[in-house]
Amino acid sequence: MSTLMDPELFKTFAFWGSVLAVKLISMAGLTARMRYKNKVFANPEDAKGFKGSKVALNDPDVERVRRAHLNDLENIPIWYIVTFLWLTTGPSVKIATILIRTFVLARIAHTVSYAIFPKQPHRALAYFMGLGITIYETICTLVYYL
Repeated sequence: MSTLMDPELFKTFAFWGSVLAVKLISMAGLTARMRYKNKVFANPEDAKGFKGSKVALNDPDVERVRRAHLNDLENIPIWYIVTFLWLTTGPSVKIATILIRTFVLARIAHTVSYAIFPKQPHRALAYFMGLGITIYETICTLVYYL
């Protein structure tokens, strides 16, 4: 691995990528929590055991969390791939560390401002910050390997 990328950058990527994985996995728990809190379930067998619960696919609170999770699923996997490839181009350790941390923190901020404390323009800023980092890394990788 050390011949492919700087070992220090790999450690940074591994750590912050793991933080991001925990965040992504926790979204399923957040969705379940919202379903139980609002007593709204997607399937009749899930709703059976809870008095006063209903089956619905359009509860606004549950859907907000689900959409935040879907947004993560659209953005995070491509970031893993792009960032890994970008790190093989030998970027500055300082810049790479800042961009990796910033992406992860932006995705966390996006979730908080989408699913927990809905607020614009915070959500849009967090989204575009992460998107901008992914685009930057993609262009740098393309140019390097061209």
